[in-house]
Amino acid sequence: MTDRFGQRLAGAFDAHGQLCVGIDPHGFLLQSWNLPDDASGLREFGLRVVEAAAGRVGVVKPQVAFFERHGSAGYRALEEVLAAARASDLLIIADAKRGDVGSTVEAYAQSWFTDGSALEVDALTMNAYPGVASLDAPVALAHSAGKGIFILAATSNPEAYELQHSTLVSGPSAGRTVAASIVDAVAGINASARSESGGLGSIGVVLGATVDLSGYGIDLARMAEGAAMPILAPGFGHQGAHYSELGDLYGAARGQVIVSASRSILSAGPTGVADAIRSQAKEVAQWRG
Repeated sequence: MTDRFGQRLAGAFDAHGQLCVGIDPHGFLLQSWNLPDDASGLREFGLRVVEAAAGRVGVVKPQVAFFERHGSAGYRALEEVLAAARASDLLIIADAKRGDVGSTVEAYAQSWFTDGSALEVDALTMNAYPGVASLDAPVALAHSAGKGIFILAATSNPEAYELQHSTLVSGPSAGRTVAASIVDAVAGINASARSESGGLGSIGVVLGATVDLSGYGIDLARMAEGAAMPILAPGFGHQGAHYSELGDLYGAARGQVIVSASRSILSAGPTGVADAIRSQAKEVAQWRG
């Protein structure tokens, strides 16, 4: 039987720490790596990052958009990168931010969660703008397939503040911010999925490291209880958050945070990326607590 995603994530944390390396082939990074901004460059870039990450971290996060912009050839490159990451025993979070309703959102999940699919990953970022319940089918598929989902809650882009900080005026989450209501809903999903206590759940949230989470009414201590909620945390490195702030930012939940960094690592170039991963993984471990 396939282990739950939460179990595999906890194992990756124990073996390699909490750093997650983004695979983000920006055009300027491809240029600095002396690679063409085409499918062949994407493939070479991704494979080099996977090679550098293997054995040094447990999780990688390819940003699907940078592959998608090159159409079918970009997707073929992504498929090769995913295959290499799977062969290297890396957990893969596809940063695709899918979201919709009904059979459409279920089809998105099937694309990324089906065993043997060329796009198969361990977890997927998803958007709950149509409501967290709109993701019921992907959540069910994730649980049955041993996969994970990270639902956007409090993201690090400043444009999100007005919507995500808004307060609900009706329903069971009245008085809670939109971001906090998403966290509450995910906590309920994890609690319903598991009868035993402890360990990491398989459904998590995205909580940016540059966000004042207390201002959103998010109780980090509560997130660490029971089936602890995994947190995907962008915003470290280039975006301004420091690894030394891990405890201050996430408090009691810091041990369940996937510390995501991309440009601060990738800018080291093809000859320096492995050393950058190694040194930054050690730095994150220093502040895990």
